[in-house]
Amino acid sequence: MTLPQFTLVLPAAGTSSRFGSNKLLASLGGETVFNRTLNAFLAHPALAGVVVATQDPNALRQASIRTLDKFEARGIPVQFVAGGDCRAQSVANAVTAAAADIEWIAVHDAARPLVSAELINRTLLAAVEHGAAAPAMAVTSTVKQTAGPLPAQVLRTISRETLWALQTPQIARRSALLDSIGRCPVPLSSVTDDLQLIELNGGDTWLVVGDERNIKLTTSSDLAIAESLLARVPTA
Repeated sequence: MTLPQFTLVLPAAGTSSRFGSNKLLASLGGETVFNRTLNAFLAHPALAGVVVATQDPNALRQASIRTLDKFEARGIPVQFVAGGDCRAQSVANAVTAAAADIEWIAVHDAARPLVSAELINRTLLAAVEHGAAAPAMAVTSTVKQTAGPLPAQVLRTISRETLWALQTPQIARRSALLDSIGRCPVPLSSVTDDLQLIELNGGDTWLVVGDERNIKLTTSSDLAIAESLLARVPTA
């Protein structure tokens, strides 16, 4: 099956408060995290464009000049748009700015630099078949619901069999995302997941098997884990 073209949306407006500095500019295997994320998609034959939502476009541009030159050489436009006050608003800004003639949008955490081509393909194929899809990993820890913040009384233990921890890229039609954003029944600040926008408006979304290497860098210890994962990749 021929994969349809897609626009990559990178929400990159977070404050990196738990990391301690701008995690996208942190070095991972000799490259910035942001560059690694861009390069993970650069070679994909279906990539038609990139939109980055950020509060600091100059810093990201300056740190990725050579990588951006590669995109330009391949005729793949990269836009920088203003980030929002929350993730969903950043996604909304980027999706609105994305080319209207490219049907599919892949929203990916800019701080997930180890995403593989196989995972991108698996998710894109599922999205084409079902309308919207995202990768996920099985929840392996015991999960309990409480009455509020800890310390708190346990209300129940939730079965793990149907619980999944979401990853990105999360892929859907641009039109579906724009429609869902426009009709979102809750404040965008309460939406923590991109496909949740579609779910909140009654749309179907599907999950595919994720990748344990596809970690999101949240704290500095995650960077050490990513370095370890990179070291396991055999060189040609």
